[in-house]
Amino acid sequence: MSPQLAAFLQLLALISALALVYIPLGTYMARVYSSGRHLRVEKWIYKGIGANPDTEMRWPAYLRGVLAFSVAGVLFLYLLQRLQGVLPGSLGFSSVGPAQSFNTAVSFVTNTNWQSYSGEQTMGHVVQTAGLAVQNFVSAAVGIAVAVALVRGFARARTGEIGNFWADLVRGTVRILVPIAAVAAVILVACGAIQNFSGIHGVGQFMGGSQQWNGGAVASQEAIKELGTNGGGYFNANSAHPFENPTPFSNLFEIFLILVIPFALTRTFGVMVGSVRQGYAILATMGTIWVAFVALMMWTEFAHHGPALQAAGASMEGKEVRFGVGGSSIFAVSTTLTSTGAVDSFHSSFTGLGGGITMLGMMLGEIAPGGTGSGLYGMLIMAVIAVFIAGLMVGRTPEYLGKKIGSRQIKLAAVYILITPALVLVFSAASMALPTPPHSMLNSGAHGFSEVLYAFTSAANNNGSAFAGLNANTDWFNTMSGLAMLLGRFLPMVFVLALAGSLAEQQPVPVTVGTLRTEKPLFAGLLVGAILIITGLTYFPALALGPLAEGLA
Repeated sequence: MSPQLAAFLQLLALISALALVYIPLGTYMARVYSSGRHLRVEKWIYKGIGANPDTEMRWPAYLRGVLAFSVAGVLFLYLLQRLQGVLPGSLGFSSVGPAQSFNTAVSFVTNTNWQSYSGEQTMGHVVQTAGLAVQNFVSAAVGIAVAVALVRGFARARTGEIGNFWADLVRGTVRILVPIAAVAAVILVACGAIQNFSGIHGVGQFMGGSQQWNGGAVASQEAIKELGTNGGGYFNANSAHPFENPTPFSNLFEIFLILVIPFALTRTFGVMVGSVRQGYAILATMGTIWVAFVALMMWTEFAHHGPALQAAGASMEGKEVRFGVGGSSIFAVSTTLTSTGAVDSFHSSFTGLGGGITMLGMMLGEIAPGGTGSGLYGMLIMAVIAVFIAGLMVGRTPEYLGKKIGSRQIKLAAVYILITPALVLVFSAASMALPTPPHSMLNSGAHGFSEVLYAFTSAANNNGSAFAGLNANTDWFNTMSGLAMLLGRFLPMVFVLALAGSLAEQQPVPVTVGTLRTEKPLFAGLLVGAILIITGLTYFPALALGPLAEGLA
């Protein structure tokens, strides 16, 4: 079987599996966030945190809940790392330094999971499980909660109330993420991923000598790392490590976990607004971009330019032979078109154009299908922009799902789409202007610039992957990337929740013959065009200096 045919069959199997669970999972999540019933374990949690889950919140109160919970998470994880040296199960590792503790705490709370350290050489069992793994669950649940709040803004009328943050947070964790992750962890253990709390021990090497390895609760963390589109690996090699991702089947299963909730949330959206066809339109937009990016990535990595690539049969540098170009390409596109950031190959070793595709996937806002929750609310913001553009074309007040898109709504949406590009470009420019990056970059020229651009694109979009040639474990990069992660995560949420509140206050307008039918293929095509033109062209000058210059050289 040719590598190209094997890659196509993997892609076909993945799409079939996603299609199989799309309706039941999406419908189930809609019921979870629409139910008025509380499970017994949820009542215990509400009592412990002093929250009343039946109290409806307006958007400022909902936002305060998001920020208060996230600040508490950052402080707890920071202290846990600083105290690691005196904690049990530390494996002899010392406490993590202040700058790196700040960066890591912010990284996992913001669902970025950027790692400027080697996990197996830095973090003990307590920090990995009680700190990092817990944040993998709750940061993903926060993203879904914000998305659901925006959906309620479209679904509700004549009220500014968009739900209860604490109820949404707990339900998302208890009823969705924990059960699925538990099943996924068992499957990964069956595939060969490790799950233990062993200490450090020596392992003999084939060519002589020895190497030290430590065990850990890897399968359970790997499951939520992918399911919650988190991305932080237990080991430095991430999902290229055989303890995390042992076989081609586990590789495809992990890609499935990355995509399953973001895609299924479009069904949740359709059910909650009372029109599943609206969900299908968003799904079609996401799916079109994802498939196109996978096809482009495979083309660039299978192309045989140069004698080394011709001898290998494809661009195999930096890729695991267990997965090959096909599995690595699907994984790379899926992890950068979502906010996952996990890697089963090293993106820095991709072709120039291949590396540019991974960057562009993040630059689009990671909305195809995006992160858990963040992908859906990012796509809905772009839908608001698209109907506004359509309204300008025909001279009619734009409407989406029966809600008028006036000056307030379009201003909130416009600021949303400007925040991340501003963070990426400003931080990248500042880093290149200072003397620090040349000492951090392994490469010079276009690829060296791409390393810095990729780093801040990843941080501001809450992705977490990186070009391996960049040494980001410096005070500058730890601090600046930490700020980019904080601002890139929570500033957009402010405008998403404000938009949700303004929409929930409106009285729905009736559909007329002049209303743009947003459930039709025409709108999906308009939405794809708006995403590529508005968002993609924002970054074109920067891409031209980095991956495009390298790829065309």
